[in-house]
This record gives sequence, structure tokens and C-alpha cells, in this order.
Amino acid sequence: MHTSPTQAVVLAGGQGSRLRPYTDDRPKPMVEIPGTGTPIIGHQLSWLAAEGVTDAVVSCGHLAEVLQEWLESADLPLKVTTVVETEPLGRGGGLKYAATHLPAPDRPWYATNGDIWTRFSLREMAAFHDERDAVATLALARPRIPWGAVETDTFGHITDFVEAPPSPYLINAGVYVFSAAFTELLPDLGDHERTTFPRLAREKRLAGFPLPQGAYWRAIDTAKDLTEAAKELAAQRG
Repeated sequence: MHTSPTQAVVLAGGQGSRLRPYTDDRPKPMVEIPGTGTPIIGHQLSWLAAEGVTDAVVSCGHLAEVLQEWLESADLPLKVTTVVETEPLGRGGGLKYAATHLPAPDRPWYATNGDIWTRFSLREMAAFHDERDAVATLALARPRIPWGAVETDTFGHITDFVEAPPSPYLINAGVYVFSAAFTELLPDLGDHERTTFPRLAREKRLAGFPLPQGAYWRAIDTAKDLTEAAKELAAQRG
């Protein structure tokens, strides 16, 4: 019988150097989406809660105390525990360390990168994960290419200009469903995307859930992403 996870890890330790000066005094997930008065992590936690998550572990790093102070003072829709790596463990090690603080280590869990702003059904993704009997499932996004594209015919005449077309490739959207067994497959130190994920892919135990048509997804990497996110939000509200 399928039950969606009720626990999640949010990876919020990034430096966010490409978002300076916004990140000079705060970690990346604490950067506010203009016009909302709420930092990225606030949007994430309310999304997780709306999807049935009751417990979240937030893994902090860069300027951890700024994030911890905000979490302590905010009126949050779920129970949050923060963990701080005493030494850098790498992406995989950090994920494993955070996962050891989940309230139910024998149950499945979600994970999300702290700089993603998205809305889609996590419950649908969890059902997809179960149907495929996967150990790990990655959400896959099809981002828009930030340049205008040019189409040509076989002879070399330009036939069309396309503004910001969708990428022909799917990318890792930074949102995951993990079975309980996944945690022990993570490295103590290092990057799971170079070790654990390729191993699971070879064993056909890694699934990819394409984000539903029309689902909102944006990675906040640069100041331009913040402006675009604010524009999209205004358009949605309008």
C-alpha cells in the first residue's frame, strides 16, 4: 500500500557566490523572492507542508546562524530540525549526515536543494517512485535555454527565430524521493551524483519523474533568476 513520505531533507548549505551581493550576509536559501517578503526556504517549507510533510531536516552550512535564526522566529507549517556539518562532507556525505536526523529512518523521504523554487505534486512523484520499485527517484525539469534559437533548413537558409526555447534535454530538478534503503548507499564523504546515482542507474533502480506539463520550476542561481521569478509570480497573480 502506497503512502507518501512525511519527512524531508532540505539542503541549504550552499555559498551562493553567483548571487552576490544578496548572499554577502545570508545563505542562498535566505534570499527573498522580490515581492513576496519570504525567503526561498520559506516557500519550500510551505510547499512541503502542503504536500503532507510534517518533519523537515534543514542542512545548513554557509552563514548557518542567519538561517537558524530565521527558522526559529518564523511561524512554520511543520517541525524543523537544523543540522550543521562540522567539516565539509561533500554533497553525498552532507545528505547522509542530514538523513541520520530524520525522525523515521526506516521510512521513505523527500529531499530538495535549497535554491529551487517549484510547485508540483510530490504525492504523484512518490506514487511514480513506488510503481517503479525504485531506490531513488529524481524530478526532471526541461528548462528554457536562456538564448534565442535559430532554425535553418538543410541548405542553410534561416527559417525561424525562437525566443528562449525549451531545452531538448531533461535536467536533474533538485527534488528527490528516496526509499529508506537509500541512506546506507550514500558515501560518508564525497558526491553521491558520481557514485551512488550511477551505480543505481546501472542496476535500473534509479527513476526519473518528468515534471508535469505547466509545473512551475526555477533554480535561483543568479540575480537574473530572482528578477525572472518575481516577474513570473506577478504574472501568475495577475
